[in-house]
Amino acid sequence: MDELFEKMKKLIAEKLDVDEGKITMEASFRQDLGADSLDTYELVYAIEENLGINIPDEKANEFETVKDAYEFIKSQQK
Repeated sequence: MDELFEKMKKLIAEKLDVDEGKITMEASFRQDLGADSLDTYELVYAIEENLGINIPDEKANEFETVKDAYEFIKSQQK
């Protein structure tokens, strides 16, 4: 995978306290990684801080899988 996915994996593993090996593009934040709404909020905030992008709340609520978040973040990077 690419550098963005590697950064995301580290942030997700840290914020959700899960093994990086469980984090795949297809992984669901809620079902596979055990995130609740507070976890998701903290993760979005960490991504914004670390990657220097803004994720609107309504967009963040649409993130079901790691791939959903990845594709949005990729589209926001210059």
